[in-house]
Amino acid sequence: MDVGVYFDMRNPARWRRDPAEMYGAFPELCEEVEHLGLDSIWATEHHGFSDDYLPAPLTLLAAAAARTRRVRLGTGIVVAPLHEAAELAEQAAVVDLLSGGRLDLGLGAGYRPPEFDLYGADLRTRYRANDDRARQIRELWASRAVTPSPAQERLPIWMGYLGPKGARRAGRLGEFLLSPDARNWEHYRQGLAEGGHDPSIARMGGGVQAWVSEDPERDWPAVRDHLAEQANSYRLHGRMGYADLPPYKPVDPDVLRSRRPRGRTSADYFVFGTAAEVAEFVRGFTAGAPVDTVYFWAALPGMSAERVAANIRAIATELAPLLRTMDPVNQSALTGNPR
Repeated sequence: MDVGVYFDMRNPARWRRDPAEMYGAFPELCEEVEHLGLDSIWATEHHGFSDDYLPAPLTLLAAAAARTRRVRLGTGIVVAPLHEAAELAEQAAVVDLLSGGRLDLGLGAGYRPPEFDLYGADLRTRYRANDDRARQIRELWASRAVTPSPAQERLPIWMGYLGPKGARRAGRLGEFLLSPDARNWEHYRQGLAEGGHDPSIARMGGGVQAWVSEDPERDWPAVRDHLAEQANSYRLHGRMGYADLPPYKPVDPDVLRSRRPRGRTSADYFVFGTAAEVAEFVRGFTAGAPVDTVYFWAALPGMSAERVAANIRAIATELAPLLRTMDPVNQSALTGNPR
């Protein structure tokens, strides 16, 4: 299993840093990720967050492409309905060329009304639009209606769906599923069959809400407030534009830490433990599904540069060696037959 890290470049008021300094440090962090032997770097997209959540993941990954030579670079995700297919196809091709063929393009439907209003997009049709973008991008590359072409003959497209309906949609498209949750595998496999695709093409992967510590009880106070900042930001901004939702209640990080995945969202749990404990969780979370890549937060909002660097080292040196011994892609997973 490949292991990577995930960036959203948040810069909350409580721990505000000079944005130019923070973004300027990103390419060096990417060099360190590669130097430490990790497999991938992922970036994501939101708009109008008060903590300056990253709005341009492909632009950020272009900087990573220029400073690395080996690691895969992924969007997890681009909010595809906010963008025209031609724009995404062109930008992705350029990043793929800059990186020598290392881009993974993750596409998600989005969910925030203010973002759709900002871009003049229709929230009501976001799932159909997300699927359409995947089809259209493939068609644009195949026909060379946009140029240049990507370096990769078939640039991987990952559909960022977290629940069973979305997993089935990804399967029908014949694309990869950006969810590491094994509970989605059967639905993904059904979609592949419905779309006429060989189940052997299946790939799953994605972000895991977990943090590695040599001494969890000692380190929890230093991480707790940053986790609360992240969770509260998601809850606050995720409710904007929905008049029928009640005001959000602040998250109790200790409760979040005690949870394990319950529903279809990716942020309703947080595994905080030793490398062995996190690896054991990942093993159970992905068991029996064709999950071959997972990634973890490089930083939580407001963390110091030193703590971010230490976290990346811990993922690379303590957690990744345990996860790389796992081989969840096996014939029983692909066929549904028991071993």
